[in-house]
Amino acid sequence: MAPAAHTGGGLQFENAIAQRRLELAGKPGIAGLVSNGKTFSIAVFASLGGLVYGYNQGMFGQILSMNNFAKASGVTGIDNPTLSGFLTSILELGAWVGVLANGILADALGRKLCVVVACVLFCIGVIVQACTHGGSYDYILGGRFVTGIGVGSLSMIVPLYNAELAPPEIRGSLVALQQLAITFGIMISYWITYGTNFIGGTGDGQSKAAWLVPITIQLVPALVLGFGIMFMPQSPRWLMNQGREEECRDIIANLRRLPIDAPLVEMEYLEVKAQRLFEERISQRDFPQYQDGSFSSNFQLGLRGYASLLTNRGNFRRTAVAVLVMTFQQWTGVNFILYYAPFIFQRLGLSGKTISLLASGVVGIVMFLATIPAVLYVDQWGRKPTLIAGAIVMGLCHFIVAGIIGTCESNWDAHRAAGWAAVVFIWIFAIGFGFSWGPCAWIVVAEVFPLGLRAKGVSIGASSNWLNNFAVAMSTPDFVTAASYGVYIFLGMMCVIGALYIYFLTPETKGRTLDEMDELFGDKSGRSQADAAILEQCMREVGLLDVAGIEKGSPKHEVEESEYAHGEKGTAHHTA
Repeated sequence: MAPAAHTGGGLQFENAIAQRRLELAGKPGIAGLVSNGKTFSIAVFASLGGLVYGYNQGMFGQILSMNNFAKASGVTGIDNPTLSGFLTSILELGAWVGVLANGILADALGRKLCVVVACVLFCIGVIVQACTHGGSYDYILGGRFVTGIGVGSLSMIVPLYNAELAPPEIRGSLVALQQLAITFGIMISYWITYGTNFIGGTGDGQSKAAWLVPITIQLVPALVLGFGIMFMPQSPRWLMNQGREEECRDIIANLRRLPIDAPLVEMEYLEVKAQRLFEERISQRDFPQYQDGSFSSNFQLGLRGYASLLTNRGNFRRTAVAVLVMTFQQWTGVNFILYYAPFIFQRLGLSGKTISLLASGVVGIVMFLATIPAVLYVDQWGRKPTLIAGAIVMGLCHFIVAGIIGTCESNWDAHRAAGWAAVVFIWIFAIGFGFSWGPCAWIVVAEVFPLGLRAKGVSIGASSNWLNNFAVAMSTPDFVTAASYGVYIFLGMMCVIGALYIYFLTPETKGRTLDEMDELFGDKSGRSQADAAILEQCMREVGLLDVAGIEKGSPKHEVEESEYAHGEKGTAHHTA
């Protein structure tokens, strides 16, 4: 490889390093998942956090329509839309608290321990909900709020953990596993509640087990995750933040199934190390008064870190992307469909609670199946095309359903076929969300922030998700009551605006390393000349420029791409 030009400093070197690493790395898509089988397996396990979130999300809307649950909680379905909206959305309020707290705890405790804390809180909330009796919904309010804290924490920490374990060529796929797990949880919750709805009959004689079984069964995956995560590897990037450099290198080699001195391992390790050194130098330059290592100084640095998400131009752009992408994700109306599907289908002329629950189950199936291609191919498709295509599909479905309702709602008995057509378009909407905004929104948020601000930045993006989720769950029952088809027109317009925002104002992040994102979010030169000089010096000090073959003109420890990126991964000596 020819030496990179030295004009322009750190950015030119970053581009050359990225190119060198891509020459050594494996392919994206299915081939990349196979060649990184160990990392993929760990990410699958960690995504149990998404499963418990998705299950809880789908389950509650179903039990709201059960007779015995109405007696135990004092909530009669959606007849009181404001109360039903608050009982549903209180979980989102707790989740908002959880993600904000996790922005600090994820750096202080580490990613793994945060998962354990989240699972404990989740289980406490579920147990409180299971105690519901006597026509009091206080147990539901309190339990869902505490459960929400755990769910919110998991929604932030699992994509972060998966992103920090993954090599660039499969990072999108591993982060998308979170959404696949969520949709799988939604799917099984629909069918479990559909089955338990028949325990003791569907009328006044319905058994308490009809809703108690779906509530308590979610303890199983939460306990498995909380216990099993302690046996998983720690995030290499968090270890680097803690100064545990050798552990960081060992885990990278072990995850990639390569020798510890393989060029690909050495480059990834040195990239993380150089980025960490760069952020320390910037912190020393900008906040010299907070460098004594005390609790007070570290707390001040944390606050300054949050503040820099708004005051620094490049970081503000990252924050705006994370917040707005999550805002548009929620206002596609997906959780309006998921939370209130049985009642939506009843309003479309489907007679009987059993039929509406069955139609809701199909929503879970098609959304889960649609998410699978995103996991396999999102690193080939790119983020922007996928998000734009999904927004167009969902917007069209909303507008068509609005037209059907506006035309036929006065007499559904005479328009049975039209009612089923509206149901089909809601299923198509679920497909559109499943392959696009479901996984890709979380991918973008997990990718855009720099190492030192990543946990805080992801927590801000996730908090936007939960606040908007709360707003959707709280407002849409009353919205539907006031304007049955107007709500679909509004949500369709939000999909259109979301597509325009992605097209014009969101950069493509496909194929970028987590530690190269600042190039996309700064000014035209990427960062100031002073920062570029500091970055270049950091890369030189840790030996990254030498290993990448940039300064000396030839790669250090040259190996054939096929030896390390493909054929001999499985036989390489493993360290750690």
